[in-house]
Amino acid sequence: MINTNVYNSVNVLAKAADGAWQRNEAISNNIANVDTPGYKRQDVSFENELKHALKASKYVSLDQKIDELNKDGLDKINPRTYLDHSGYAYRLDGNNVDIDTENVELASNQIKYNGIIQSLNGHFNDLKTVIK
Repeated sequence: MINTNVYNSVNVLAKAADGAWQRNEAISNNIANVDTPGYKRQDVSFENELKHALKASKYVSLDQKIDELNKDGLDKINPRTYLDHSGYAYRLDGNNVDIDTENVELASNQIKYNGIIQSLNGHFNDLKTVIK
């Protein structure tokens, strides 16, 4: 069997795509509940957890960090949904969703997701070129 790390960055990108997809779902829920009294906006924490995992070994290359992350715990890094400012509401009905902010967050997240997908496609296109 050939031992290769060719998919290590693909695994990390796939995990990032999962996080972006989950954030898209949370933002969609926020937009759908913009008029629901007492609703608190949700967000997804993924980037901070990934940054923390990658900074664990400070003086090594990014490739080495990704290799270690794949060996030690990529499965441990999961997108986490949380309530944003759960005790804060600027509206009388207790809802803290601002539709303009949510639309900006949705557009930003869609751009991030599309970039991740393009990176994944680029990796697979490179592999197809090597195989030919």
